[in-house]
Amino acid sequence: MKRKFNVLLSLVTAMLMLLVGCSDSASNTKKETKPAKDIVTEAGTFPIVKKKETLTVLTHSNTGVKDFKTNEFTKWYEEKTGVHIKWEVLPEEGAMEKLNLMLASGEYPDVIMDMGLKPAQLRVYGEKGVFLKLNDLIEKYGVQTKKMFNEMPLVEDAVKTPDGHIYALPQVNECFHCTTSQKMWIYKPWLDKLGLDVPTTTEEFYNVMTAFKTQDPNGNGKADEIPLSGMKSYWHEEIAGFLMNPFIYSDKYIEDGKIVVPWDKPEWRDGLKYLNKMYKAGLIYSGSFTQDPDQFKKLGENPDIPILGAAASSVPSFFVDVSDKGRAKDYIAVPPLKGPNGQQITLYEPSPVTRPAEFIITNKAKHPDVAFRWADAMYDQEITINSVFGMGQFMDAKDGEVGLDGKPAKWTLKEQDPNNVNNNISWNQTGPSLRTNEFRAGQAVPEGDQEQLLWKATEQHVPYISKTIQPVPRLFFSEEDSNKLATLEQSIDNYIDEMTASFITGKTKLNDKSWKEYIKNLEGAGIKDYLQIYQNAYNEKYKK
Repeated sequence: MKRKFNVLLSLVTAMLMLLVGCSDSASNTKKETKPAKDIVTEAGTFPIVKKKETLTVLTHSNTGVKDFKTNEFTKWYEEKTGVHIKWEVLPEEGAMEKLNLMLASGEYPDVIMDMGLKPAQLRVYGEKGVFLKLNDLIEKYGVQTKKMFNEMPLVEDAVKTPDGHIYALPQVNECFHCTTSQKMWIYKPWLDKLGLDVPTTTEEFYNVMTAFKTQDPNGNGKADEIPLSGMKSYWHEEIAGFLMNPFIYSDKYIEDGKIVVPWDKPEWRDGLKYLNKMYKAGLIYSGSFTQDPDQFKKLGENPDIPILGAAASSVPSFFVDVSDKGRAKDYIAVPPLKGPNGQQITLYEPSPVTRPAEFIITNKAKHPDVAFRWADAMYDQEITINSVFGMGQFMDAKDGEVGLDGKPAKWTLKEQDPNNVNNNISWNQTGPSLRTNEFRAGQAVPEGDQEQLLWKATEQHVPYISKTIQPVPRLFFSEEDSNKLATLEQSIDNYIDEMTASFITGKTKLNDKSWKEYIKNLEGAGIKDYLQIYQNAYNEKYKK
């Protein structure tokens, strides 16, 4: 489940905790902040203040925002709310390190927005009083936040600590295709040419890949076909992902209240044997364990003639051009495969919270009520639309236009001028926003659009969401455990990635001796402590 990404975030967390622990200035800034009377207007009304107020907001640069100060949405929202923003924009590169130093020194602004802080960091700084609890503000002023929590309980669960405190407002994007993002895509013209059906089992998949390799489906008389490729995972592009699920759920999960990992189980070994068999038969591209998106796409968009039969990828855009000129429309999704023991499941990631710590009010804020109301209003649909897509870009759909879900569309966006990509009209997903599944489904899209392909593919995965396996929710680790986890995750993830590739390629023979050595080294890397830390955090929040 995005293990590489989690490792980087955990390392950042560890460094941040150390800075907090070493800095008296950060921990001593704790103070009581009381909303000033008669500053804000009645909850849910605009403007949100009785006279113009100013907030200082820290964020990082966004390639889709030319200038936050002169941005069209910024100007519109200031007029609507009566709140002027004094921006502190950090360059994206090195932004987290600079934020760490600011927090450690005690010099930080009223609001921290879109800086990628983890739940563990929220908890530590919240308990130290650096980040304010939002519970009372939500109760008093949170018209949109309470509505969102009532309609989407998973959102509230994701941002609430085990003690019931909320230290940040999230960004919420109920992305249907993101819930089952471990997908496999197959080149339909080759299936049609060879008279093959879309495979439904691991055995059928092996046979189809063999046909792609041996029967010259691109018709050039050369053995240049690459049956299957993945890449070094950016989301879910790893070979041992979609193809591991027929043997065992491919990431950590909860079963009967216990945190479980698959990497040390006999079924994981069975999956590795299957993948090794495919590799030895020349069905898996050797670069699948090292290549990046540019290299991956060169396979999918090979000039003149197609050479890639199937691709493990969360989205087609990683390996093919999704424009009208590309090959994306020729790749179709393979539903979850049934394994040799009958297992047929999909990786499931249900949380609609894309960024749990999108908006934080610090103890520097003179008027926390103003800051909160400014953020709460962003969950309003009109304000989300203008913030995410840009001023004047939203239009009602025309008769006959179809939405992502295949039903009549409700809305569409103006066509962008290709000569004016950054017209500075939106915040391009910076800040709190709320896009529900229903809202996203209503967008008009042309036939063959990537989002439409993803929607249809996900519909094929939904029937195979396990009824007994529960995905691990967002957890709030203690400061001590968070620091330990940063080191453990790096060690464990690196070892699993290394050995998965080594077993699949045959660099390490998958026999009893090597498997015992692998388990021993996994234990030496701290897998038991890793599991205990996750179990402690889960128990603290859900087993009181």
